[in-house]
Amino acid sequence: MDLTASAPAPMFPSLSGDEKTFLIRSPCMDFMDSSCLLHLAPDMDAFYRPLKRLRVAAPFTIFMEEKAAAPVLKKQQRTRSIDDLPEECLFEILRRLSRSQDRSIASCVSKQWLMLLSSIRASKAVDYPLNKGTDMLKSLRKPLPDLNEAITSDSESDSDAENDGFLTRCLEGDEATDTRLAAIAISTAGHGGLGKLKIRGGHSLCKVTDIGLSAIGKLCPFLHTLSLWNIPLVGDAGLSAIAGGCAMLACLDLYECPLITDKVLIEIAQKCPNLSSLTLDSCLRISNDGLQAIGGHCRNLVSVSVKDCPLVGDPGISGLVAHLPSLARIKIQNLNINDVSLAVIGHYGKAVTDISLTGLEKISERGFWIMGNALNLVNLTSCTISCCPGITDLSLEAISKCCPRLKHLRLQSASNFTDTGLKYFALSSRMLESLHFENCDRISLHGVVDGLLSCGTSFKNLALVRCLGIRDITHYRNEFPTCLSLRSLTIRDCPGFTDCSLAWVGEIFPNLRQIDLRGLFSITDAGFLPLVRCCESRLAKMNLAGCLNISDLSISALVKTHGRSLKLLNLDGCKKITDKSLFSIVSSCLVLQDLDVSRCAVTDIGVAALSSAERLNLRVLSLAGCHGVTKRSLQLLGNMKGSLEGLNLQQCKLFNPHGIGLLEEKLWWCDILS
Repeated sequence: MDLTASAPAPMFPSLSGDEKTFLIRSPCMDFMDSSCLLHLAPDMDAFYRPLKRLRVAAPFTIFMEEKAAAPVLKKQQRTRSIDDLPEECLFEILRRLSRSQDRSIASCVSKQWLMLLSSIRASKAVDYPLNKGTDMLKSLRKPLPDLNEAITSDSESDSDAENDGFLTRCLEGDEATDTRLAAIAISTAGHGGLGKLKIRGGHSLCKVTDIGLSAIGKLCPFLHTLSLWNIPLVGDAGLSAIAGGCAMLACLDLYECPLITDKVLIEIAQKCPNLSSLTLDSCLRISNDGLQAIGGHCRNLVSVSVKDCPLVGDPGISGLVAHLPSLARIKIQNLNINDVSLAVIGHYGKAVTDISLTGLEKISERGFWIMGNALNLVNLTSCTISCCPGITDLSLEAISKCCPRLKHLRLQSASNFTDTGLKYFALSSRMLESLHFENCDRISLHGVVDGLLSCGTSFKNLALVRCLGIRDITHYRNEFPTCLSLRSLTIRDCPGFTDCSLAWVGEIFPNLRQIDLRGLFSITDAGFLPLVRCCESRLAKMNLAGCLNISDLSISALVKTHGRSLKLLNLDGCKKITDKSLFSIVSSCLVLQDLDVSRCAVTDIGVAALSSAERLNLRVLSLAGCHGVTKRSLQLLGNMKGSLEGLNLQQCKLFNPHGIGLLEEKLWWCDILS
């Protein structure tokens, strides 16, 4: 038998030069042994079974070299995945998802799918291609739902709407990332859309960039409020997407966003006509152009706050105020402006009801005088002026005369304001309800008393904080006046105010409901007891924090006289308060809700009295820094009533982590600080 004749001749090329070895291999060659190797020629061998018929009929394959065949086999064995598709193809697939729930599930597959889904606008959605030849299919054909439209279903009926019906999300620190924002944008679309977004970051923690804000802009068309706090990586591109996709934006707060410029502020002004509130704080690249654009386009703006923006000057403030007749609230702090801006506010501020001016060092007395004498601040009800050297007796008198509806005045660090100015101000402000003076060292108790003689019957609140001129009255030319309308009195951190003055406070203000005497370390029981006896109305709040010389005698008298109305009692730092005061509180107080005895001399015995009180329903109890309270009180505190919502045990001798854990289990509804 001629074996060479059985090999097909066309499958073997002619050999010349460098001879190569070719193998004729069948699918069955793995079962062959060396006896099947036959020599056909000096440079050619062949495998074949001479005595057995092949079970598989398949063509022969010629392999040049084993190294050349390996990549081909590896490529054939590779597993195919949908992720091998280009992003363009995945985009076309994902934008055909019809339900918000499906899109939310798809976004969980991978970060790539999440970011692709977050980039799909409603305008990019397409309909499914149906059979156009059938009329019935045409009649059933429906457009693809809006990707931003709420899909109502049983599984999505429990919407976590809050804050006036808006869905609210707040991200802080390292939680604020682009991926998180994209997930929020997709997930909230099925619940009516995101309404309020607050991002509080930090230069070292926040990783939010323009990509994350762009996802919000594309998928959250009903966004109403956006607050960005300390976001160093967000620039114009992110807010530009917000302006383009969130036409309903009404409130924008930007705090320490160094990359945001006038360009995007102008775009927001043009595309967000419903903007009603704007806050710019420490935005170093915002200048006059941006504020002028806001004033020219946002006719619904009612509240504006500009703070620590070094490029903003008189042209920006003037251009903003002059074009907004509906502007009601103005807050300006630490800006490089002068008298011109106040003159414009006084001339165009007919709708202004609340104004706050802080740290305006270049504004003189003339600026405040012009603002008042412009005679257009007729609706002003609240005025706050702090750290402005231009505020004097003359300027404040002009403001009071031209603002007939002024009810609240707050002055801070007004070193040029004296008793004379206070008297004339009180005479002109007949509707005045509250006065707050802080670090005003040139006013005295004489001036305050004279001013009270001029106040109307609507005056209810007086606060004197860190005023070094407030000292005891040694003599008074007339009898002390009586102010029956005053309900709240605060005299705080005034070292010259002692028992001598405290004794007649109750005579002048017999109808007080709230008294705050924090930081008056000079007052004692001798001055406090007459105050308690002279208060004819029922006191509701008493704050004696830092009054080191108040003892159990004063607290016993207080709760016996006003225990049926007292709701808040703060004795923080009163080191002479002991368990006797707690026993008096338990026996006399019926409606007390907030009790603070931090750093007092109370012990476990007083805690036992509080825990066993039947008529006492405390909501907040603070025992911080009470070294007499030990781990024995843990079991007693566990018996507190269900009304308790907050418990402060910091800096107490409770070296028992297991006991704290058991207490947290017993009072599971209560917030415990330990």
